[in-house]
Amino acid sequence: MGSGALATAGAPEDGNIERGPGRRTTGTVALALAILLGLLLGFASGLLAPGLLRPGDGSPEAGFARDMSSHHAQAVEMSILAHEKSTDPDVRTLAADIALTQQAQIGTMQAWLKTWNLGPTGSKPRMAWMPDAAGAVKNGLMPGMATDAQRAELRAATGRDFDVLFLRLMRDHHLGGIHMAEGILDLSDDAQVTALANSMVAGQKKEIELIQSLLGKFGAR
Repeated sequence: MGSGALATAGAPEDGNIERGPGRRTTGTVALALAILLGLLLGFASGLLAPGLLRPGDGSPEAGFARDMSSHHAQAVEMSILAHEKSTDPDVRTLAADIALTQQAQIGTMQAWLKTWNLGPTGSKPRMAWMPDAAGAVKNGLMPGMATDAQRAELRAATGRDFDVLFLRLMRDHHLGGIHMAEGILDLSDDAQVTALANSMVAGQKKEIELIQSLLGKFGAR
């Protein structure tokens, strides 16, 4: 989902959502409602997607759906915070894009698990589905995920410091997500799983380019 398409999700066309706490609260509520709708649509899409295979509980497909859902959930959390706190319209639009897209993808992956008669969590450790992933999980965090200390720092930051920190954390988050999505592409021939993984890789690479551009605007790397 592109940035232009989602600019309307977080703000009206006149851009006035950036002015005043009342308008910002309205924009945040609208984003929350849009995220909920995206989750429901993603879930419905996952239920309706054709597929003859029913991956087992220990399959790479099940592990990917579970782990990427959790990975995405942190990105959605940080993006909602950015949409609420940032005063930069480009950062807020990017945050809305990420939150809406990844919440819808969570819905799709959770629907797969339901269709496969599998629970949202499995018995194997995180990233066990991915070969040579030993060491990829550090302190319970999958590749690219922000630590509790980093999330606390983000919540406390304001102004330019907030924007730069959010962009850096999201860049790392996307790089980790791309690594995981490319991992499932090497392991699965399930059409719906590989289609979504390819979409994730392409979308997040484009967003990393935008993040780099925004960091440059703030005089940061």
